[in-house]
Amino acid sequence: MSIVEQVNQQLRRVARIVNKVTPVTGAPPCRLGIDLGTADVVLIACDEGGNPHAAFLEWADVVRDGVVLDYFGAIHIVKKLVEKAERKLGCRFTSASTSYPPGTDPYACINVLKAANLELTGMRDEPSVVAQLLQIDHGAVVDIGGGTTGISVVQNGQVIYSADEPTGGRHVTLTLAGNRRISYEEAEAIKRGPDAAHILPIIQPVFEKMATIIKNHIAGYSVDQLYLSGGTCCFPGADQVFAAELPDLEVILPSEPLYLTPLAIAINQNTESSDART
Repeated sequence: MSIVEQVNQQLRRVARIVNKVTPVTGAPPCRLGIDLGTADVVLIACDEGGNPHAAFLEWADVVRDGVVLDYFGAIHIVKKLVEKAERKLGCRFTSASTSYPPGTDPYACINVLKAANLELTGMRDEPSVVAQLLQIDHGAVVDIGGGTTGISVVQNGQVIYSADEPTGGRHVTLTLAGNRRISYEEAEAIKRGPDAAHILPIIQPVFEKMATIIKNHIAGYSVDQLYLSGGTCCFPGADQVFAAELPDLEVILPSEPLYLTPLAIAINQNTESSDART
């Protein structure tokens, strides 16, 4: 089984158990990964083998582009999700790892965890932690969240370049809202709804712009494969737009990309920073 197939299995497991509060008896010791995103906060608890045993998500607008907008709100959500994981698994958590968009201040997320009474056990930028999980030797990781697109180039198993661009799911929603002349909240509901695929022609230019941004960042590097991550990549057809705009690359979309970064955070407890910028 390839590493991508293995991770896909783990991601599908996360999707099945997310926000399920039924207690688990006899769960092995787990470690936490907490992803403080622009659109949501996700917590995943994995055992030493990388198997997820608890996962919780709360949609929230407490962090934007790596900046904590609502400090106390972020702390409250983290504490609440940790308590849910503790009740489900019958244990107490005193530590967790997290990540941050490349080029932003990592202490924004670190301070939230510390204020939530959690010791930091891991901290890397978002695309780098995904690259580590997928064991990428040569390629690029693109993490498209709610507010930013993180890009990391990996050569010989090492991240040699990371950057962050201010475009993401919010821009998709704003484009739809402007086109339909509806509120941001209405557009967001449509974007996440069952008929989202029908609006691709409206928002396709946003994904095409993202593809151009990616192409510019990886120019000059030996990249054959592009791995997609982040909740915005869940949009039906997004990967096909990237494949059409970047025909020289193999575009790989893991299952449940919304949970890929928090899963990587939970599994890879590493405090070494990989924010390599040029």
